[in-house]
Amino acid sequence: MTVTTERPAAPAPAAPTTAKVRRRGERSPLATALLHGALVTASLIALFPVVYIAFVSLGPDEMDYLHPGNILGKASLANYTKVLNETDFFSWFGNSVIVAAGTTLFGVMVAASTGYAVSRMRFAGHRQLMWTLLLTQMFPIAVLIVPMYTILSSLQLLDSYLGLILVYAGTTVPYCAWLLKGYFDTIPVEIDEAGRVDGLSPFGTFWRLILPLARPGLAVAAFYSFLTAWAEVAFASTFLLSSGKYTLAVGLQTFVSEHDHQWNLMAATAVLIALPAALVFYLVQRHLVTGLTAGAAKS
Repeated sequence: MTVTTERPAAPAPAAPTTAKVRRRGERSPLATALLHGALVTASLIALFPVVYIAFVSLGPDEMDYLHPGNILGKASLANYTKVLNETDFFSWFGNSVIVAAGTTLFGVMVAASTGYAVSRMRFAGHRQLMWTLLLTQMFPIAVLIVPMYTILSSLQLLDSYLGLILVYAGTTVPYCAWLLKGYFDTIPVEIDEAGRVDGLSPFGTFWRLILPLARPGLAVAAFYSFLTAWAEVAFASTFLLSSGKYTLAVGLQTFVSEHDHQWNLMAATAVLIALPAALVFYLVQRHLVTGLTAGAAKS
């Protein structure tokens, strides 16, 4: 008789517990929640003034801004009707369109040609030129008003659209030239060489080959130039002397007198002024990120 003794089976080794390794660039849930919370807070802070102005514009009385809680019960579009029908809003709007469009077209073309020349041509002083353009951005508007007034007066360009367009273009061209120079640096030089092989002149290469490839950079420069001319007050209120040539930003000041401030009409006009700028932003927004990042990478 044989007796067999079976040894108890050894317990299976426990599976090793491995801690989850966070990949590079991956955020923890807490960091993600804090980031989203910060972004939401920043968005609310940025949107609050816009929403508040739009809300105040619905109050029909001048002093409603002091008691915004009472506006809900009597909100109306009366302020917008009064601004559109009883003021020179459409005249201001037309003047602003002329000045903003002229500044955008003239300023962008000058900035584009300047940026392209510095990007592609190595002439004497090309680096000093760009630093000189950057240096002009250091001077505040208050310092520039008096000499610009004297220059425009000597050229008989005071109280004219052309004079204001030249002033605004002089303000926007330095920044836009730097931006576009950086963008042109990202376009291969071989494209210029191919244009010369095909018999194009340097300007023909710039106009027919380079500019179509630089649409994102041009969109950023155009948007910056448009906003500068559309919303600027100091130069326009100084160089435009007749009320028939007031732009929207200057016309907005007519609601403020020595003894009265029509805040409700100012709020409604401010909303109407912001709508075209928002429309322009919507039209060019798909190019803005590409143009800004490319220009920043090579400037």
